[in-house]
Amino acid sequence: MALNNIRNFSILAHIDHGKSTLADRMLEVTKTVEARKMKEQILDSMDLERERGITIKMAPVRMEYNYQREYILNLIDTPGHSDFSYEVSRAMQAVEGAILLVDATQGIQAQTLANFENAKKVGLKMIGVVNKVDVAAEAQVDSAILDLAELLGVDTDEIIKASGKTGEGVNEILNRIVEVVPAPTEKEYKTKAARALIFDSEYDEHRGVIAFVRVFSGRFDINGNYSFVATGAKFKAKDIGYLKPKFTTNDVIENGEIGYIATGIKDPDALKIGDTVSNSSSGEGLALPGYQDVMPVVFVSFYPEDASDYNDFVKALSKLRLSDSALVFEPDKSEVLGRGFKGGFLGRLHFEIVSERIEREFDIETISSFPSVAYRVKLRNTDDWMIVNNPKDFPDDYSEVEEPMAQIEILTKSEYLGAIMGLSDLYRISAMHTENVGSERIRVSAKLPLADLISDFDDRLKSVSAGFASLSYELSGYSPGELGKMEILVAEAVVPGLTRILPKEDIEREGRRTVEKLKDLLPKLQFKQAIQARCKGRIIARETLPALKKDVTGYLYGGDITRKQKLWKKQAKGKKKLLERGAGSQVHVPANVFKELLKK
Repeated sequence: MALNNIRNFSILAHIDHGKSTLADRMLEVTKTVEARKMKEQILDSMDLERERGITIKMAPVRMEYNYQREYILNLIDTPGHSDFSYEVSRAMQAVEGAILLVDATQGIQAQTLANFENAKKVGLKMIGVVNKVDVAAEAQVDSAILDLAELLGVDTDEIIKASGKTGEGVNEILNRIVEVVPAPTEKEYKTKAARALIFDSEYDEHRGVIAFVRVFSGRFDINGNYSFVATGAKFKAKDIGYLKPKFTTNDVIENGEIGYIATGIKDPDALKIGDTVSNSSSGEGLALPGYQDVMPVVFVSFYPEDASDYNDFVKALSKLRLSDSALVFEPDKSEVLGRGFKGGFLGRLHFEIVSERIEREFDIETISSFPSVAYRVKLRNTDDWMIVNNPKDFPDDYSEVEEPMAQIEILTKSEYLGAIMGLSDLYRISAMHTENVGSERIRVSAKLPLADLISDFDDRLKSVSAGFASLSYELSGYSPGELGKMEILVAEAVVPGLTRILPKEDIEREGRRTVEKLKDLLPKLQFKQAIQARCKGRIIARETLPALKKDVTGYLYGGDITRKQKLWKKQAKGKKKLLERGAGSQVHVPANVFKELLKK
């Protein structure tokens, strides 16, 4: 296919603005998927995506469309939640244009603005589309069009009205893509080698690692010999082709096209998202620019509930990382919970999704610690700073500590501004600033410690704004803090998964809350269990879980009371021996207890 007949584009929008539904209609109009095989959210391949109603992974698809002549339209559908903004940034590097989609019933949201700014930096040609016009009031549609036109700096008649449900405006969108999105070009590189950018991947038991690529020069053929520039791994292409949306084999994929390459490699670590695949193994300037290593911001330790699942757990994480390049993990060990991994995530939702995928896709039940962030700590009598991303490694004695901060942007209707400002009583919000955006909305900018953000800030924001406020964020460096480590002990043994770093003024309150909740959650044993919260070696809260009562005299009938007293005394001695033998250190904290404690 000639380069002039190819258009590569993404759909960018805030969560729940109808991206996947609009993509469904595009697949129908272009007859990419037969009507009898069509289903809702066809590009959302995971059951988890369908159940939650959100896109988690980007999804490429190739469509053929006739507009005066035959065109190839390569679409990459993208997630809308802030936690998956890295997925969106990778998609932007593989395309020349984007549809900026706005729900007419909700208007411009925080992530809409974030996507717009990022697309503008990359230099994408943007097309404004107002969706769900079939269910929105006329005034809502007019307001959304006016605001979106102002954001893009275009006339209102350039904004397309559409409905992903009814198909209204879909042909107009496709026509506009052909008309205004630039075609791929022959770029001048230092080398003439075939090169393609890997923007996503997945693992197949038979075909090994499958790389999703955008070709920027040359061509790739089945059975051709290729290598990854960053890792140096070499392979022979087992299969090559397009996603329509299922894998469709083709003998070759060429410059400007988006497709897949089945490598046959069974080692997931051989591929790195953002790497370049080429037919040349040497030479300067092979690596394609534009990608950066992802930086995790939330850290959680994972342990298989059944220790015998550890080896399967290792394989599961390796395969999962192929389809989720933002996932970072390293081995971890706990005396109570056994062998596991410390994982790095882009946010709390990202952590929840990975946890659920491990359980569903690999049938492995896990126990996880409280989500934490990376702190910078300076010890006493030294000028060196250390990075601490595991709460159990946080020192009790230090001279300074800094915590990561997030620059947040909240978009809301004016009537909810007072309630949102009131969140500063519950969270450590600073540098708050407001400005009008469009006709009816206010943008609130502020700084917030990342630890506060990943707790339940988003849920509380939705609650006080009746669901009308939206949130986006980005990291904004470190700031000094007054923090301390809170440990939880059960029967005098520290439970590492429950260790947390908290503001000093919150430690006692959280300590009391945690031990009270544990008293209700932990199973009773044959001896009393002391449940304690500790900070800097001092017990700040305590509850006692009574021993399991077993009626050792139930089988007796009548007789002298001394018979029962002897049995009771014998039972008491047995419980004392249990404690003397260190039974307390063998206390097992069930997985469901961890899961319940993670809930606010």
